[in-house]
Amino acid sequence: MDKELPRGLTMSEVEHRQQEDGLNELNVSQRRTFWVIACDVCREPMFLLLIGAGAIYLAMGDPHEAIILLGFVVIIMSVTILQERRTEKALEVLKDLSNPRALVIRDSKISSVPGKDVVRDDLVIISEGERIPADGILLQAHELATDESMLTGESDAVSKYLPARLFAGTMVVRGQGLIQVTAVGNNTELGRIGKSLQNIITKQSPLQDEIGHLTRRLAYIGVALCALLSGGYWILNSDWQNALLAGITLAMGILPQEFPVIMIIFLAMGARRIAAHGVLTRHLNAIETLGETTILCVDKTGTLTQNNMVVSALATEQDLMFFEGNDKQSLPDKFYQTLEYSVLACEISPHDPMEKAVHKIAATFINSREYLHPTWSLVKEYELSPALFAMTHVWRSDDATQDCVASKGAPEAITSLCRLPDEKRIAILSKAEQLTKKGLRVLGVARATHDASQPWPERQQGFNFEFVGLIGFIDPLRPEIFAAIAQCHQAGIRVVMITGDHPGTAGSIAAQAGIYSEAIVTGADLLLPGTWEKHSSVNVFARVTPQQKLSIVEALKAQGEVVAMTGDGVNDAPALKAAHIGIAMGKRGTDVAREAASLVLLEDSFTSIIDAIHLGRRIYSNLRQAMVYTLAVHIPIIGLSIVPVLFGHPLLLAPVHIAFLELVIDPACSVVFEAERGGTALMMDKPRPAKEKLISGYNIVQSLLLGGVVTTVVFLLYYLSLSAGDTIEQARTLAFIALVITNLLLIFACRDENATWRTIFLHVPVITLWICAGTLAMLSVIIEIPWVSTLFGFSPPTFPQILIAIIAAIAVLPVAFFLNNNILKKFRMKT
Repeated sequence: MDKELPRGLTMSEVEHRQQEDGLNELNVSQRRTFWVIACDVCREPMFLLLIGAGAIYLAMGDPHEAIILLGFVVIIMSVTILQERRTEKALEVLKDLSNPRALVIRDSKISSVPGKDVVRDDLVIISEGERIPADGILLQAHELATDESMLTGESDAVSKYLPARLFAGTMVVRGQGLIQVTAVGNNTELGRIGKSLQNIITKQSPLQDEIGHLTRRLAYIGVALCALLSGGYWILNSDWQNALLAGITLAMGILPQEFPVIMIIFLAMGARRIAAHGVLTRHLNAIETLGETTILCVDKTGTLTQNNMVVSALATEQDLMFFEGNDKQSLPDKFYQTLEYSVLACEISPHDPMEKAVHKIAATFINSREYLHPTWSLVKEYELSPALFAMTHVWRSDDATQDCVASKGAPEAITSLCRLPDEKRIAILSKAEQLTKKGLRVLGVARATHDASQPWPERQQGFNFEFVGLIGFIDPLRPEIFAAIAQCHQAGIRVVMITGDHPGTAGSIAAQAGIYSEAIVTGADLLLPGTWEKHSSVNVFARVTPQQKLSIVEALKAQGEVVAMTGDGVNDAPALKAAHIGIAMGKRGTDVAREAASLVLLEDSFTSIIDAIHLGRRIYSNLRQAMVYTLAVHIPIIGLSIVPVLFGHPLLLAPVHIAFLELVIDPACSVVFEAERGGTALMMDKPRPAKEKLISGYNIVQSLLLGGVVTTVVFLLYYLSLSAGDTIEQARTLAFIALVITNLLLIFACRDENATWRTIFLHVPVITLWICAGTLAMLSVIIEIPWVSTLFGFSPPTFPQILIAIIAAIAVLPVAFFLNNNILKKFRMKT
């Protein structure tokens, strides 16, 4: 790349082109408008039932009931639309966060901008692992190759030479380049064939399948019960209109419409909460799997450490020096050559933290052009390979007759290239071992010369290298890592460190972090037969290639583990895709790694992963409790729709009452439980089994128990009121007051599966208090204002009657807790 930057576009030119061409985006699905959402809501079964009930009331000559039902239709529709818009807004925020960025040259400065802000004629710097943001012409290139499989279907990398065309959406798999943008958005080749790059995947998951299956089963049961109730009422009373109303009331009570809504809201809002902790959820289904994670495979650099690599030591065959980190220290002449060839073996514009550290210390201690060689040009590169952990650069010197060759890599690889006698090789490796035991990452440095008139050798081994020295780096451990690893162990999650570092460095860092392992297995060990069987419980892998990461992930999965895997490079993508949860680094990671992953760390912090696992467990726990609550509150609605008919009493509940109850149930199950902190022991429990059902048999029995107690108490209150000579309106009023209050109390009872009397009212979310207050205010209106009370079939109660209803409702909780703690939990423990 040129050392002097071209000017590029000015900001005024950028704005002008954006006005002409629009943003660099493809045609994606448009956000649903208010009216589209309203039409979808109107097609929901609940609203069709409300409208049907209103039509029957009109046929019976009761327009007041029809009008109030219409009012509830409007209110419930408004609440539902607000929830839908809130969910869509959360998903839009996630899409904005996942928008890739591009490195552009504008006003002679390099800046990072969102990919959508790239415009025609922009100069864009592209490098390995990045996705090309727009179509363009290649202006400069260094060993550039791209993957165009998404356009051509061919998976082979395509080498690019000036002035080749490059296409939006394709991936850079090797080298660097500079392109001038020729087309953006829908005018690109990708836009013309209608591909889309930025959709968040929401494919059907096992949890969605489970909820769908439960919803269908309840719907079938509901249809059967409604038909039986309507038929039975008609036979007993010869009143087809009230028979239909009884059936519609039961249908509204049993219809499990909340389940799919709860699922969508919890995952969307959960992903937004996780994003607030620095983790972007690319696949919403990953939230389900977070709570099942049993093994967390992590890289060392930047995840456990601060990714602030600094040169800590330099060594020759005879001498060793450490940098103390003060400005007064000087570099002895005997170490100049080690530093000189270290720089020559690095990229010109490095991205790797170690290469940046080499450039930084060279700028500090080497001021002479004699050692920096600014006029030399890089003519050949030999890449790191699994067979040889070393990379080599060939430089064309000023006289153009001799090429200068610089190599750096693992000490054992460098000593192998230098073909040293055993005595020298052992001494150098022993010195490297001493440094690694101090937690340093050590590279060897070698040099060679090559006749410029001769062809380059095919492999690095073709040069006659001589050993120059060692260079040691230190990347301090993040201060919060030890506590975070301890939290993982407490949560039953095994942490496995997989690194390309020397075993000594890996072992030292792992011990500092609290990762203890029976042995340290190297990539070379993994090539030997039987290694995995002997060391299946190993927690530290060193000198591992990216390809071997995939083998480790597959082996762990074969043992039945649920694996989360971190990665950042192009070659990490297969392992990230193979893991149950792939976690890509957002800052230092490549686009290839990010697109293969389910989660992206926005801050590359290990604690963010722990936060995500905790939130994943919290979301799942809250989702389960919301389902328990939803089932529990529907039981009394179903029971109170059926039982009075069986005992020959008038209908207790009508569609208008169910509509009011839905105003409590919908916000409670979707908003209130989503805001809960979750259980108190979320990160002290073991990961839940992968095959565990969201709603177990125990949860169903628990819901039946809570709902059954409410049904019994409310019906007894209704029956005793009628027996005491109260009118049907008075009895219905008392029963409805008790039913609404018990619905609110069940919110507190269902907040935590392990709740006790001492904990259910602690740390209550503010939204819960607001919903309870709003519900009680609306209840007061419908029972105290005479004309509203009449529309509901109520009679304004006296204060003693209200007190009796409240006491009856409160009595539900101790009875339910007694049965739950003394019967249900004991039965669960036995089974």
